[in-house]
Amino acid sequence: MAGAFKENGLEREDRVAIFMDNSWQCVVSIWGTLMAGGVFLVINPQTKTDKLRYILSDSDAKFLIGDGHLQSVFFPAAKGVAALAAIVISGKAPETDSASVPVIPFEDFTAPRPMSGNFCGAIPLDLAALIYTSGTTGNPKGVMMTHQSMVFAVQSIAQYLRLTEEDRIINVLPLAFDYGLYQLLMCVYLGATLVLEKSFVYTASVFKKIIAHQVTVFPGVPTVYATMIAQHAKTPLLFPSITRVTNTAADLPAHFSGALREMFPAALVFRMYGLTECKRVCYLEPELIDKKPNSVGKAIPGTEVYLLSPEGKPVAPGETGILHIRGPHVMRGYWKQPELSAKMLKPGPWPGEFVLCSQDWFKIDADGDLYFIGRSDDIIKTRGEKVSPVEVENALYAIQGIREAAVIGEPDPVLGESIHAFVTLTAPGALTERDILKQCLSKLENFMTPKKITIVGDLPKTTTGKISKKDLRARLINPRRDGNEPIK
Repeated sequence: MAGAFKENGLEREDRVAIFMDNSWQCVVSIWGTLMAGGVFLVINPQTKTDKLRYILSDSDAKFLIGDGHLQSVFFPAAKGVAALAAIVISGKAPETDSASVPVIPFEDFTAPRPMSGNFCGAIPLDLAALIYTSGTTGNPKGVMMTHQSMVFAVQSIAQYLRLTEEDRIINVLPLAFDYGLYQLLMCVYLGATLVLEKSFVYTASVFKKIIAHQVTVFPGVPTVYATMIAQHAKTPLLFPSITRVTNTAADLPAHFSGALREMFPAALVFRMYGLTECKRVCYLEPELIDKKPNSVGKAIPGTEVYLLSPEGKPVAPGETGILHIRGPHVMRGYWKQPELSAKMLKPGPWPGEFVLCSQDWFKIDADGDLYFIGRSDDIIKTRGEKVSPVEVENALYAIQGIREAAVIGEPDPVLGESIHAFVTLTAPGALTERDILKQCLSKLENFMTPKKITIVGDLPKTTTGKISKKDLRARLINPRRDGNEPIK
């Protein structure tokens, strides 16, 4: 594939868009791009035409590699993308000849060909990937990651997770999601085994493969674990081969720990926090999970973190501050967005250095362990108090019968914002709003207790499996029936 890229005009740091399901073809496309000196961007296969067109145009993608069954999305998206030189299609043959650029079958693009010399020519400071991530508003932005930053992150994460070449990692997360992508990168770095699944939709199939392949590492997000815990309550699940369970993307409720131990009796559970702009920030040593069930621990090896007030002053242990991250894993910036880059990359403690300002609120204890309070956009200001949605969500998750929970602020003429909690239940009718409110009053201060509680059939999710609070807020404005109860 690297040879084919060079034959078709790929130059150093040209972008290659990969629009595919999790598959071996997707993996080959990633490494073929890197070997040819290009920059890869993996785009979630659930992406719609308009958003795909934006990413292709914004990245100036020179090549697009797509699964044949997705051609009704990517052919219209590719029209008018000025930099695009060719489309490589895997599987199903093209149904149209209207493409404005050459369309090459994946099999031809990966056919054996002579190779000689150093194909890549890249140095560690060169770009390796653009990872597009969506904010709370606006178009997705491309996080620029260099070879150096990605290799460093791979080595640091593999070190603290205590991984070896003997490990077998199952990945149900999209490779477009950096958490999924790094499972692949770590396995190649270590010489370990990756069991690559398209998704977590067919849970029974995933569970069978864990057992059949004697998987040792299970990376997930809270929505994945919530699904497993609900199934475990009905029919017990047991995976004795798993020695490490990892979580990031959203806070892992402390209440999940008991069920996770039952399902994974031999596993160390790693609570972690990260953001795409530096891949991973911190992790809690699994031996501390009972002592500090709500902490996300200390900085990953080779990096530093610290908290500052909005005015840029250091904060004392126990006080709330904005997390700043220092290390080789920090992004170069956002693609073509210098102003947004300057908002996130701030002058560091040493001359000429830049650190990543997460814009997230944390506390730190006397031991130096971090506690996630909330995204800067999520903090609820009610009755003159600042409320962390995470703290309210943790109280909700501790209520037996609640499967998932999400808390947002809703404009209120008297309170400023009122707290609105959305929950799904482990079984229909397991709880009423009144039941939930009563238990919240026993666990939370009055100003932190939700004013509204809405039970829904399901919570909206992003393509990476996170609960989408952006979509929840949109539903408040435009209630609709989409398999959920209407929001009142």
